[in-house]
Amino acid sequence: MNINPQLDDLRLFCVVARHHSFAETARELGISKAVVSKRIALLEAAVHEKLFHRTTRKVTLTGQGEIVHQWALRILEDVDLMGEALSREKAAPRGLLRICSSTGFGRSRLAPALSALAGLHPQLEIQLELYDRLVDLVEEGFQLDIRIGRVHESNVITRRIARNRRVLCAAPAYLARFGTPAALDDLHAHRCIPIRERDQDFGRWELDGPEGRVAIKVSGPLSANNGEIVRQWAIDGHGIILRSTWDIGDEIDSGVLVPVLPGYFQQADVWAVYPSRLSVSAKVKVCVEFLEAWFAQTGMNDVP
Repeated sequence: MNINPQLDDLRLFCVVARHHSFAETARELGISKAVVSKRIALLEAAVHEKLFHRTTRKVTLTGQGEIVHQWALRILEDVDLMGEALSREKAAPRGLLRICSSTGFGRSRLAPALSALAGLHPQLEIQLELYDRLVDLVEEGFQLDIRIGRVHESNVITRRIARNRRVLCAAPAYLARFGTPAALDDLHAHRCIPIRERDQDFGRWELDGPEGRVAIKVSGPLSANNGEIVRQWAIDGHGIILRSTWDIGDEIDSGVLVPVLPGYFQQADVWAVYPSRLSVSAKVKVCVEFLEAWFAQTGMNDVP
């Protein structure tokens, strides 16, 4: 079979596969939906296969489309790495770098760091997307995930770029109304605010303390999947939260939030996570090393 697809069409195909939509792809790439449809038709003709099931609401990959998608990701990645290898000795890192992270950390800590990185390396095209869920790096087309907490995947490279821990805290008004827990089991009788965010098990807090690592089931009338919401609810006096020191350090310093059971904490370091095939990527290397230095300079490693 003579298969000769164009690289640009493979790139477009991967964007369609990521969005499950011709319209979203057109918006991202700044072209018309008709152009997207035409180029997908050309790619299908080149590989002699139907690549998408089309409905009025979305498009999904066919079985043959799944195969093409996996190969397209590898081909495009290899082309990018080849370009980096050729330019490594004579030019600064360049090209697209797609990064994901969690919403709160991405907004408050990662975005300023990437702004500084962009100033140093104007030939880098940085795309940052924020999700309060785990992301499949390869499937969703990301080259780098800046993640807080445990990394479960075995097929990725991890590098710790900052130390962090999560601690228990609540507003003085809440503690005045409901009392201060004296022991970990006291949390069963308290209004806790669980969160379903990235690596955290919903309603189950695993903590390190005087007796080693223990787990406790918590509950309360409020819960969310966003750390910024949970923090604000704690400030408003609705319950006890388990949050990162980078997120509630100022509130604890000012007394807006008060530590609870200070002998217990949850280790939640900040990790750079990327596919093993990108271990030789110059732009990933530059970004990871810059973020490690940036967080050290801005006090991210100053955990209790």
